[in-house]
Amino acid sequence: MNFDFHTHGKLGKKFDFSADYYLEMATHALQSGINGVALTEHFNTKNFHEVYDTLDAHFPYEDGYYNIQSLKVFPGMEVDIKEVGHILCIGNRQDIRALRAELNDYTKEETFIPLENLLNLRSNYDMLVIGAHPFRESTPLKDLDPSLLKQLDAFDLNGKDLHTRGIEENTMDVQTFAASLSKPVVGGSDTHHFKQFGAVYTVLDQECDTIAELKEAVINRQFHVKVAQDLPERVSEAIRLKAIEKEKLKKLSLEMRFSS
Repeated sequence: MNFDFHTHGKLGKKFDFSADYYLEMATHALQSGINGVALTEHFNTKNFHEVYDTLDAHFPYEDGYYNIQSLKVFPGMEVDIKEVGHILCIGNRQDIRALRAELNDYTKEETFIPLENLLNLRSNYDMLVIGAHPFRESTPLKDLDPSLLKQLDAFDLNGKDLHTRGIEENTMDVQTFAASLSKPVVGGSDTHHFKQFGAVYTVLDQECDTIAELKEAVINRQFHVKVAQDLPERVSEAIRLKAIEKEKLKKLSLEMRFSS
């Protein structure tokens, strides 16, 4: 099972979630050889609840995932923490909704939740919790308290960072860092645009239908990570097209505002 642990469903935080856009994303994920993804949209994105309201209205939910044209979409979110860093929380839809509700008072930069507090909240749910892009200059998880980082389940080898920092350098840094904490490393594209699917992903040894199965596979290291040879081209093209699409949406929003 080819799985992407870090994906987004919007071009950016300020845009609405669109079932049509996400269906396009899912179609291209499948065409890129991806069978399953974690939808880790930013927890403080515009109208976060509408992401799962929309999925509930348009796609069937089976076991622990949404079935979108046979793509398994596991619910999740990417949470900013006070110490500066991003944590991927992946679970069933009830738990993701419940944890997000507990974070209502922590959505602004000056009020982001401390990692320890987030981990305490996570303990109430059966979730897979992953440290995102630990070597990213703007959100360096690597500098945080090791005793807290050891409570995470894994770290991600991130598509965007593999592009900006270099494949060999970033891979070595993340693998060495995770090994020092006795944690596995999974692959996540960090895509906001479908062109980035397949840049880096996780090849699970077995099919997973529930969060419990997914978590067991990660913790027991029943997988390997695949980095595409054309990762730089995939990511750079996704960045280029994302900028064009965002500009189109901004113009359309302005036109609709003035026409009304």
